[in-house]
Amino acid sequence: MAFKTEFHFRLPRGFVDPDTGKVHRDGTMRLATAKDEIGPLQDYRVQANRAYLVIVLLSRVITRLGDMESISVNTIENLFSTDLAYLQEFYRKINEEGAPHLHVSCPACNHEFDVDLVTGNILGGDGEEGGAGPSGPG
Repeated sequence: MAFKTEFHFRLPRGFVDPDTGKVHRDGTMRLATAKDEIGPLQDYRVQANRAYLVIVLLSRVITRLGDMESISVNTIENLFSTDLAYLQEFYRKINEEGAPHLHVSCPACNHEFDVDLVTGNILGGDGEEGGAGPSGPG
């Protein structure tokens, strides 16, 4: 099996293209390189406001959003805050932990389980896909 360097995601709300009004929810993010993480530190916007780092960084590692294949800083700036928070967590999961999943609990029965952020599948205790559960996001 080849080393996986790109991961698919689905935004909770989606990017609304200001020119067409089209909503883009599905995208691809690649693993970050050292250059991706160091390069933005030289950007004048990041030097003026350290919080801007995530905006520049995400614009470098998101390779596709809907039918858009060129993701600019402006695109990331215009995401809804829910989607920005999702992408920050997704970035952290794939770059620091390797597999994008979350540990959650059912609000009705308090049963705890892991959910694969790419597929939406419920994972077993060993990180492998379990039986029942959603077949994909949204």
